[in-house]
Amino acid sequence: MRKILFMTLLLLWGCASEGASRRGQDYTALIVQAKQHASTSARAILTVSDAMVKRGEIVRGGCWDYLDRAFRQAGYPPKQRAVVFRGTKQGVYAPLEMLQAGDWLYHVNHSYGGIEHSGMFIAWVDREQGLALMLSYAGERRAEPARYKVYDLSSVYRVIRATP
Repeated sequence: MRKILFMTLLLLWGCASEGASRRGQDYTALIVQAKQHASTSARAILTVSDAMVKRGEIVRGGCWDYLDRAFRQAGYPPKQRAVVFRGTKQGVYAPLEMLQAGDWLYHVNHSYGGIEHSGMFIAWVDREQGLALMLSYAGERRAEPARYKVYDLSSVYRVIRATP
């Protein structure tokens, strides 16, 4: 009985904390699959950013600074990036079918007060619900490493992609 109660509490704690982040889930297979099916440029960026996560790398600044560093380290400075979709925070939003692994997305962070946020698209967790695994960096002077987290991508207003 204690074991069942303990397992139930763990399950409830995991569901209640961070909502869509799906705490405790292992997304390694999704990350590996994203790298395998990505374009050459996206694969380089996914590989560099994954190494940054595994090292626990802290970047001075916010989400933009972290992704800029990942793109640069992968060999894609600003001149080798293209904005493939441009909307606004209030809408028009990108069609979800256009998103590709390694894309740098600007989106409304519905799980954190509707603020603007940017992160790297990795893969769909639940395409029908618009939930995707993203590489996310909090910044805000928190000194926390980036992490993989599930986000609602119903409000993506800019998509940046590396160009060869």
